[in-house]
Amino acid sequence: MVRHNNQLPNNLTQLQNLIKRDPESYKEEFRQQLAHFETTLEIFNLNPTQYNKKLDEQAMFLAQVAQCYLSEMKQFPQRIIDILKTHNTILHNDMRLSLCKCLILLRNKHFITAFDLLELFFLLLKCQDKQLREFLKTHITTDIKNMNKKHKDMKFNSTLQNFMFSMLQDSHPKAAKLSLDILVELYHKNIWNDQKTVNIIADIGCFSKITKVMVASLKFFLGRDEEEKEENSDSDDEIDPRDTMISNKFNKKTRKREKMVEKVKKQAKKLKKKKQKAPAFNFSALHLINNPQGFAEKLFKKLESSNDRFEVKLMLLDVISRLVGLHGLFLFNYYPFIARLLLPHQREVTRILLFAAQASHELVPPEVIEPVMKAIANNFITERNTTDVMAVGLNAVREICARCPLAIGEDLLRDLVQYKNYKEKSVMMAARSLIQLYRHSMPDMLHKKDRGKPTKATIELTNKKYGEMEIKSYIPGSEVLLEKEEIKEKDKKKGNKGKKKKDDSDSDEWVDVASSDSEIEISDSDEEDSNNEEVEEEADDEGEKDGDEEFEEKSQNNDEINKDLQDRKILKPKRKLDSKDMEEKVQSAREIAMETIFTDEDFKRIAAAQLKKSISGTKRKSDVLEEENESSELVQLAAIENIHKKKKHDYNARLETVMKGREDRDKFGYKDRRKNIHCSKTNREKRKTKNYQMVKHKAKGKIKRSFKDKQIAFRNYLIKQKKMR
Repeated sequence: MVRHNNQLPNNLTQLQNLIKRDPESYKEEFRQQLAHFETTLEIFNLNPTQYNKKLDEQAMFLAQVAQCYLSEMKQFPQRIIDILKTHNTILHNDMRLSLCKCLILLRNKHFITAFDLLELFFLLLKCQDKQLREFLKTHITTDIKNMNKKHKDMKFNSTLQNFMFSMLQDSHPKAAKLSLDILVELYHKNIWNDQKTVNIIADIGCFSKITKVMVASLKFFLGRDEEEKEENSDSDDEIDPRDTMISNKFNKKTRKREKMVEKVKKQAKKLKKKKQKAPAFNFSALHLINNPQGFAEKLFKKLESSNDRFEVKLMLLDVISRLVGLHGLFLFNYYPFIARLLLPHQREVTRILLFAAQASHELVPPEVIEPVMKAIANNFITERNTTDVMAVGLNAVREICARCPLAIGEDLLRDLVQYKNYKEKSVMMAARSLIQLYRHSMPDMLHKKDRGKPTKATIELTNKKYGEMEIKSYIPGSEVLLEKEEIKEKDKKKGNKGKKKKDDSDSDEWVDVASSDSEIEISDSDEEDSNNEEVEEEADDEGEKDGDEEFEEKSQNNDEINKDLQDRKILKPKRKLDSKDMEEKVQSAREIAMETIFTDEDFKRIAAAQLKKSISGTKRKSDVLEEENESSELVQLAAIENIHKKKKHDYNARLETVMKGREDRDKFGYKDRRKNIHCSKTNREKRKTKNYQMVKHKAKGKIKRSFKDKQIAFRNYLIKQKKMR
């Protein structure tokens, strides 16, 4: 049967739809299009620089129906790959992009292996086509992400990583930069977040001759602080599903509202699942470097001989300082190098001070870091500079000393502390923060009057020598739990004794002793003995007055009171610590740590006891179990730039504070007392907001009229009334 009006050879979209429904019936049409594609391809090879629309449409058509005719389409992917490999640089941009889309379609249908396709795409990254490069970058990252979604194929990942690492060393700058961007994105998406990826970026990317690749590698090691802040800010814009559900309950039911409610429900479920998931902890890439000492030395050598821009040098200084601080490295040439840059007029001097603080740790010898401290003291903390410069210098000294307490000598420290009474508040507060730091770390270095009131946490602090470490084999403060157990045991014994006394006693006479903490006064043993004697003397006096019988009853009662007072002595550890030696306390704390498993409540009790030690005052001879203050890994720039200063407000700043104070206050003046703000107002109320030209004729009535005007108005009124009769 001849089909009239048959447009299938020209209408490829319709033919594609019919072939997917019934491949066998349209096999002849498919072979016809395949032969047509081969002839068009031969014509295209004669002039590959021009865009061929027919070839574009036929290639996309064959890629769409490739799964229907597997035997005929075996060689089709290889032909397109050959075109791109042969003419990749001279092809038209649209033609190259459409052929890449065909290959991605065939990759999704498993006609091409992922490695062959990615190898081709990395070669195409060298093309001068920005749109194609962005397209390929997105596809490569999503393809690798999807392959590692269910399970990670370590063998395939290793092969692919080796190929990408070779691309990092490519001489073409754009291909190398895009390869690095793909590696960094895959690391941040927790797909290739292993040591191999990090160390290749460190060894190849950071020492690349291409500046863009080197800068991108350094940024990778400096972290993702800005991106984390953006993620936190996005969480504030979440939709509350409860409000949407309540509003939909009373509003008119429409299809649009139903769709909106379903969308909000899905979002709520997604957020709930996200909250229930265990948090993923992303460690900094600097922690995964295999040889941090060698890496830091290479970077410093590159820094000394580099002629790059000042911003690039700052990034190198930042990475080196973080490496030295995190891993506790020894890079002694770094400190004199950075000391030369510590001048108040130096560009980005606060960041350079930050690098000096980050590169300090407890194992840096004091004589090595001494040039940095002298440079800060001589160039910043002098009265010839402004108060802001002095405050920044003192803040920098504080941050360095927080990580390396021995960095400053006792004489220099006492000189800097003298600024605590300086006339400017910014300098005064910076000096006092330095005093506060040494009160909790090495109070003996301060003058006696600057050490403050001794507390239980600071009285036993000693000055550590260089390299000295205090390793504890117990949990500080855990002896509090031992006291709790002793109190419980003694309370049980007391309860058992009380039960026996009740069973044995036949008499109805009983003396009640107050059992609440407020009613019982607990004192030392000497005071308790004197109280017992006083009770006996009072009993004797009363006995003499009342006679022999009353004396016997009182003496029995006094014996019972004395027994109760002896039982009450078990509450003494709750108020004050026992007079144990330090070794006994440590031993008891060690036994508790070895024998028991601590609960959350126990840790809360320990934390509360340690906090109480740091707050409450103590006598000079009391024993203490102190805990060192742990400092954060990285120094914040705000800690150095933080200047306590009351700035002069301009007009806009003053207006902003005024408006901020009016936020929760009622509007001054007329109060709208309507229950529904959307209902109408009276004419009198509307008149107040009208333009004067609209109401000026009515405003005349408010003016006091003369007697003659009143006569005329009254006469006109009478005439009007007469006419109306």
